[in-house]
Amino acid sequence: MSKYIDRVLKDVQQKNANEPEFLQAVEEVLSTLAPVVDAHPEYEAEAILERIVEPERTIIFRVPWVDDKGVVRVNRGYRVQFNSAIGPYKGGLRFDPTVNLSVLKFLGFEQIFKNSLTTLPMGGGKGGSDFNPKQSPHTPGQRCSDREVMRFCQSFMTELFRHIGPNTDVPAGDMNVGGREIGYLFGQYKRLRNEWSGVLTGKALSYGGSLIRPEATGYGAVYFAENMLATKKDNFKGKLCAVSGSGNVASFAAQKLIALGAKVITLSDRSGSIYVEKGLSQKDLEAVMQLKNVARGELSEIAAKIKGAKFFAKARPWQLADKLDCAFPCACQNELDGKDAAYLLKHGCKVVTEGANMPSTPDAVAAFVKAKILYAPGKASNAGGVATSGLEMSQNSEHLSWTAEDVDSKLRGIMKAIHDNAAAAAAKYGHAGNYVMGANIAGFTKVADAMLAQGVC
Repeated sequence: MSKYIDRVLKDVQQKNANEPEFLQAVEEVLSTLAPVVDAHPEYEAEAILERIVEPERTIIFRVPWVDDKGVVRVNRGYRVQFNSAIGPYKGGLRFDPTVNLSVLKFLGFEQIFKNSLTTLPMGGGKGGSDFNPKQSPHTPGQRCSDREVMRFCQSFMTELFRHIGPNTDVPAGDMNVGGREIGYLFGQYKRLRNEWSGVLTGKALSYGGSLIRPEATGYGAVYFAENMLATKKDNFKGKLCAVSGSGNVASFAAQKLIALGAKVITLSDRSGSIYVEKGLSQKDLEAVMQLKNVARGELSEIAAKIKGAKFFAKARPWQLADKLDCAFPCACQNELDGKDAAYLLKHGCKVVTEGANMPSTPDAVAAFVKAKILYAPGKASNAGGVATSGLEMSQNSEHLSWTAEDVDSKLRGIMKAIHDNAAAAAAKYGHAGNYVMGANIAGFTKVADAMLAQGVC
C-alpha cells in the first residue's frame, strides 16, 4: 500500500473510530487504489483521497409522528450527501432499526463509485431512519399500519424536502422502503413544494415510475454474472445457485436465473433459510413475492407450502447444499463470512455475485480473490437498480415513458459496460480478472478526475 493511502486510512480511522461499517468500506476501496494513485501524483497533490472520504454534507434530524393509539413517537432521520462531482446526489432511503450514521456513510461512500460505474451522471448519497415499519410501536409481533407508515413518511419528508430536488439530490427506495413508502414520501414532497418533479425514483407507473425498476437490481446482478461467465465461454444452464434474501433483489435475481436455465436452491430472510434441492419454480417465486411484498410475512410462514423445501430457522443459506456453482448474496452487509466462503469454495462454487451492498466480509473477499473465481463486488454487480433509477430520471425530465423492452435493453447494455470497464481497468493496472480492483479503480478515476477539474471544493 502506498504511503499516501496509508496516511489517509489512519486519519479516517482516527476521525471515525466508532463507525465500523464506514471504516470497512473505506479500507476496502482505498487498499486497492495503490496502482492508480502511484500513477497519478496529482491526486495526492490535490488531496483527492482526503476529500473523497469526507461527506460534502451530513444531515441529521428528528422525525416526530403519532401512532394509531395517539401516542407521539420520535425517530431519527438522516441524509448523507457524499459526493456530487459527477451529478446530483443519488442513493436510497433505508428504514430499519440497524440504521445509524456509520451504516449510511458506508452505503453513501459505496454509492459514489457504484453510480460512477453506471456511466450515468449521478453522485453518491444515502439516507434513512431507525424507524421499523415491521414492528408496531404499541402491539408486539404486529407491523405498523399503513396509516402509521404514512404519518411517519410525511413527517420524515417534512424535514428532508428542503435538502433534495431533481437537480440536487434524488433519493430512492432501499431496505423496507418500497412502493408504498415512496408514494407517501412523494405525495408529501409535492404538497410541500407545490410542484411535480422527478425528485424520487422507484415511483409507481401511474405517477412517473419506470418499467423494470423493481426488477433492475436483481436482473442487473445476473446480467453482470452472465458477462463474467461469457469470458469463460460458459452460461447459466444447469448451474446450481444459492441466493440469500427474499425481497425484490433476491426474488428477481432468482426469477432471471431460472429463466436462463439455472436452478435456484435457496432463499432466506431474518427468520431463516429455505433449501430446495431440485430448485425453486417460477410459481414458488410468485408465492414468495406475494408473501414478502403484500402480506409482508416471513419465509417460515410459507416454507411448508413449497414442494421439497426444507426450512432452517435462523440459518444463512451458504452451507446448506453439498454442491453448488454460484452464490448470489442479496440480503444485507456482512452476511457471508470467511467460513461461508471456505465452504462455498470447497463445494464447487465458481461464481459469487453480490446483489447486496458489501455482503461479504473482508476475509471472505480475500478468499474469493485468492481462489481466482469469478467474484463481482456489489458496487459493480448490484448497480442495475440505481442505473434504472437514472433511466427513470431521464424519462421524468423528458416527460416520456419507455417500454419494458427498451428499459431492459438499456439495463443489459449498462451492466455490460460496467463489466467491461471494470475488466479493462483491472487489466490496465496489472490485475487482470480481479473485478474488485477493476471496479474500484474504474469508479474512482472518473470521480477523481471530475474533482480535479472543479478545483478545491
